[in-house]
Amino acid sequence: MLKYGLFAVGLCIVFTSGLSHPVSAQTTDQKELLEQKLNSQFKLTSINAEGDIAGAGSVLVLQKDDLEMCSTAAKVPPTNTYKGGKISFGFGASLAWVALAGDISQIPQRKFVKGEKFWVKSFDVQEDGVIFQFYSDPINDVRYYGKLKFPYPKHTMPPADEMMKTIAEAIAAQPDENAAAQQAPAPPSQPPTMPPIPPPPPPPDAPPAQPKTISKGQTRDQVVIIMGQPQKVVSLGTKEIDYYPDMKVIFINGKVTDVQ
Repeated sequence: MLKYGLFAVGLCIVFTSGLSHPVSAQTTDQKELLEQKLNSQFKLTSINAEGDIAGAGSVLVLQKDDLEMCSTAAKVPPTNTYKGGKISFGFGASLAWVALAGDISQIPQRKFVKGEKFWVKSFDVQEDGVIFQFYSDPINDVRYYGKLKFPYPKHTMPPADEMMKTIAEAIAAQPDENAAAQQAPAPPSQPPTMPPIPPPPPPPDAPPAQPKTISKGQTRDQVVIIMGQPQKVVSLGTKEIDYYPDMKVIFINGKVTDVQ
C-alpha cells in the first residue's frame, strides 16, 4: 500500500507542476508593446451614462462584412470573432450571448458590412486574444454596439507588429483630416524702423458687432463664412460633425441639423 501511495503522490506532483504556466518576462514585454501600439493607433471614445458620445475618439472603418451588433438596450453586446480572414458570429457565440444578455427577442440587431463606420470604445489585450468594443452612431434612432475578438494563432501571443497587421485586415482607423494639415512657419520678425501707428478709433455711432448665429438648414459653406474653419472635422458617411472651441455643428447631407 505504501508503494502505491507514493506512486499516487508522485503523479499528483507531476500533474500539478504541469498545470503551472508562469507568465514569462517575454510575454509581458510583448503585451506591453502591443498595448502601446494599440494606444498609438486607436484613440478611445468615451460614452456617458445615457449611452451617448461624450468624447470623440477614432472613427473606425470596417474592412470585412458580417459584424453582428445589437441595440445598446441589450445588457451585453454580441462577441464576434475574426479568424481566417473572416468575421463570424456562429451558433456557439449566439448561445453564449443569449445566456448573458437574457431575452433578446425585442432587441434590434444588425450586421455591419465593409465600409461602414463606428467608434471604438475599448480594447483589451487578454491571454488568448485582443477584444475590441464598438459603438455606432444612431441608425433609425437605434445606437448599436458589439465586440470583435482577434484570437492569437495557436493560442500564443504573436509579435506586436504581426498582431497589428491582423487587426488592420478587419478594422482601420480613419485618419484625422486636420492632424495631417501643417501650419506654415511664421516668417522671422524684423525690428521695426519706426513705432507702429495705432489704428484710428471706431466712429462713436458704430453699431456693436452682431453675435454669430447658426440656423438649422444652413449649408456647410454658410457656416464656414459665419464661424470660420472648424478645429476638427469627423466624417461619418452622410453625417459630419464640425468642432469649434465652444460648440459642435452637426450636418446631415451637408445641412445643419443640430448645434450643441
